[in-house]
Amino acid sequence: MPKILGLDVSKSSISCCLLSDFPDDIKEFYYNYPFITLPANADGIKKLLDFNADIAILEPTGINYSRIWQMHLCSAGVEVRLVDHTKLRYYRQRHLELPNKDDDADALALAAYGVEHLHNSGKFLSVQSKGSWELRKLVLRLRHLNRVRSPIINRIRQDLAWQFPEVQNVRSVSQSKKPPLLWGWLAGLRASPKYERLYKESIGLGLDDSVRTHSKRLCDLHVEEYTIEGQLEELLAHERYHLYRKVFATFGFGLRTECTILSQIFPLAKYLKDNQPVVMIRKGRISGKPTNRYLSERRFLKSTGLAPTQEYSGDTKKARIAGGSAVTRISLWCWIFAAVEPKSSRNTAIKKELGEYLDRLKVNGKPVQLARTKTAALAVKMLFRDLVKEICD
Repeated sequence: MPKILGLDVSKSSISCCLLSDFPDDIKEFYYNYPFITLPANADGIKKLLDFNADIAILEPTGINYSRIWQMHLCSAGVEVRLVDHTKLRYYRQRHLELPNKDDDADALALAAYGVEHLHNSGKFLSVQSKGSWELRKLVLRLRHLNRVRSPIINRIRQDLAWQFPEVQNVRSVSQSKKPPLLWGWLAGLRASPKYERLYKESIGLGLDDSVRTHSKRLCDLHVEEYTIEGQLEELLAHERYHLYRKVFATFGFGLRTECTILSQIFPLAKYLKDNQPVVMIRKGRISGKPTNRYLSERRFLKSTGLAPTQEYSGDTKKARIAGGSAVTRISLWCWIFAAVEPKSSRNTAIKKELGEYLDRLKVNGKPVQLARTKTAALAVKMLFRDLVKEICD
């Protein structure tokens, strides 16, 4: 039996509970177990790794506080699993009937949940290895930089409207480590005879230090993004991702979309049983006839944030998306918008198929945002089936 470590993360410490099997009397265990609280310092990290746990179970809340613990665990080869906090609360209160709500009780509940559902990956929000953790860390960093960059660009454009209006709406990009030409020239880091000439003839009131300072920030952000993308390329070169990338190539995903999806769904085995998708036959709620339920595909769809949840109340029926990775959902939605919807971008067979499906939805009157979401969901189903075929075969 693997050693399961339950970790309840606080602002500057964690409460730990190590289990190798399920306690006979959970309440008696709670009152007698020597719970350990470790501070967020070098000594705390050392003692955490001294548990020699095989699997660590945490909640996804407080990600900034738990990140350092997850990083050290993954680097030491410990598998990290995340449990939805609402499921854990119900499990602790109703299933374990623990009398108190404190850090120790949560750590025990996490460890017990890990032992009880050890072989059912569907009970966890995600299973993180060192590879997927590093990918996710870099993907989230890129997303943060993108959020930081947009308001800076908006501020510069507002100032350029009266300082140098001829370049106010210029879209400046760069595919190399060099910063985009306009921002580099404004920051004094790149020469441009074109912008020098336009500036001499400008009707504007002249550039001030604020524009140059903000432009320098954009250049720094560009260099950081380029560096992170290089790190992502190095990670993706590992042989464990070879078959995944082979399938991704047929979809025409970009680097960031690939990494975002991989960070969420790797390894594929967590959705399978005996190396095959789980399909169950159940009686349909409405038809009453035997119906195939593709449980593995459903879990895969949900982890990417694109599985609809049905809500029934009287005669009212609603479907909404709940749970899963919002970052992955947004990334896929943007891919549909930029690489599938424009007919000129449909340069693979899969893009053409998805694009035609999207066109039919819009012709039939589906709201465009809903049509894009449904197309993204179809793309994820196709991706799952192709990954299973490539990896399992």
